[in-house]
Amino acid sequence: MALLLELIFTAAIAALPVPEFELRDTTGATIRPPTGPDARPMVIVFLGTDCPMARLYSVRLKEMTGRFPAGSVTFLAINANAGDDLSSMTAFLREYPLAFPYAKDADGRVVELLGASRTPQAFVLDAQRRIRYRGRIDDQYAAGGKNRGAPTREDLAEAVRDVLAGRPVSVPRTECTGCVIDKPRRTAPPPGVTYARDIAPILAAQCRTCHRPGEIGPFSLLSYSDAVAHAGTIAEVVETGTMPPWHADPKHGRFRNERLLSDDQKRLIAEWVRLGCPEGRPLPSEPAPAPTDWHIGTPDAVFRIPRDFVVPAEGVVEYQHFFVDPGFTTDRWVNAVEVRPGNRRVVHHCSVYLQPPSAAGKDEMFETGALGSFFLVGFVPGVGPVQLPAGMAKRVPAGWWLHIVVHYAPVGSPQTDRTEIGLRFLDATAVRKEVATKLLLVEDLAIPPHTANHRAERTWTAPQDVLLLSLLPHMHVRGKSFRYAAEYPDGTTEILLDVPRYDFNWQHLYELAEPKRLPAGTVIRCTAVYDNSADNPFNPDPSVTVRTGEQTRDEMFNGYFDIALADQDMVTERAAIEQKRGRSQQIGAGALVLAGLWGTRLWRKRRALQSV
Repeated sequence: MALLLELIFTAAIAALPVPEFELRDTTGATIRPPTGPDARPMVIVFLGTDCPMARLYSVRLKEMTGRFPAGSVTFLAINANAGDDLSSMTAFLREYPLAFPYAKDADGRVVELLGASRTPQAFVLDAQRRIRYRGRIDDQYAAGGKNRGAPTREDLAEAVRDVLAGRPVSVPRTECTGCVIDKPRRTAPPPGVTYARDIAPILAAQCRTCHRPGEIGPFSLLSYSDAVAHAGTIAEVVETGTMPPWHADPKHGRFRNERLLSDDQKRLIAEWVRLGCPEGRPLPSEPAPAPTDWHIGTPDAVFRIPRDFVVPAEGVVEYQHFFVDPGFTTDRWVNAVEVRPGNRRVVHHCSVYLQPPSAAGKDEMFETGALGSFFLVGFVPGVGPVQLPAGMAKRVPAGWWLHIVVHYAPVGSPQTDRTEIGLRFLDATAVRKEVATKLLLVEDLAIPPHTANHRAERTWTAPQDVLLLSLLPHMHVRGKSFRYAAEYPDGTTEILLDVPRYDFNWQHLYELAEPKRLPAGTVIRCTAVYDNSADNPFNPDPSVTVRTGEQTRDEMFNGYFDIALADQDMVTERAAIEQKRGRSQQIGAGALVLAGLWGTRLWRKRRALQSV
């Protein structure tokens, strides 16, 4: 019944012309919908300055204006976010220039007239100002930044063509994904839940790591005004579980970097937004970190990719391989390492490997150490720096190079990047355990077309007792779920990590709350499930067999995990070696003394015989 009423209401609204309205664009010019005998159809698109989807579609919208006969369609962009002003809109246009006006809906009247709720959301009005289409621009991009690789239907362009041809729009309404429009709030704030007392502590603990200048979050949440400007989006993503991002099933494993909100915290956020975002006692804004701040503290060494890399506005960018000689003449022990993208908007992920100088410039992978470490560090959305437990470190062999692989994702305007790697060292005398990153890899994936539950597995057997430190699964957009399980020598099995709804755009290094001892003979089994069916909305093409490859249209099975030898104590081992060396030196010195005394005795005896 509710759906029927909504359809009736929508049809009634669509049959009526949109009332006249007047806005001002970023130049101060007055904008009104065309009326009278010279009126022509109009495309209205709502765009927010902080919305990643709005940025992605800006180039496409600019290009779309040239598809139709000159003067046949009027285009208008509207900003209705309470937190966006003319200054931020002008800055948006400098980076994402449009071929049509960008106007401000300061009081939210046009949002209410059209029933807009998200950015980017498009409306097509005919010459009589009746709404003929509302919804998405096309079907390429979906919630969470996921995409098909290319659109399969250009809904907005098709609707314009239908209106210009004088025929009914074939698909008059589509679901729209993107950012919630935060309209001006008129409700007086009751005192029950306040930002200062209830909301600010939640944002500080769970959100501000990413939502601050220079980090991956698309907008800042350091102040009350920041939170109010994005309150609708905050409430929605918290309710749906999209944010804060965390994908491990809480029934298995405990992780020290968990990002989870309690039911009470979710309730507080929903109630705060419902009540109109009361501030409470004003708090000072948290100062933004300096651009040079590192999460690992000041690094002992920083290395950058050799050159600025230019990322185009659109298209697919092949993986870029950079090689850096750190100049290490002795083995260096790394206790903390962080990848800092030079431009977080376009660096989707970055992997740092180690290789001997003889292989520099080649696309090869090498292992180091007794346990065969495959990897130094990686960055993907959601993954922070690597900070190993006290006394543990990864070894960078003397003379070896850094092999830096970066995957770039265009964002709608040309960008440049100069990613850098920061290292903090542990003195060799303080290293107790060498940490290795292992990788379970499927190099011959072949996922059949139209298959919703394709399974793949790989196993690794512990050669000695080891400590498990962390887990990192990696797949692409057909990845559905990923699980790590331990099969112990006594026949029991334990699920170490279960990711039932894998998200390519928010991957995690799951750091165990405490290192877990795995006895020799334990089998780690990684199981991945892929959805190559048409029911997967992020599937670029369900009709093809999908194989292992670097690009998002391909797939990967990468099961990373960090381990160390459970009983290794390099400090004690070095002390024992030194003690043994000391005893050997003492014995050697004693032998020399005895030999000297014996030689003196023989010499004296020989002199005595010579004198007889």
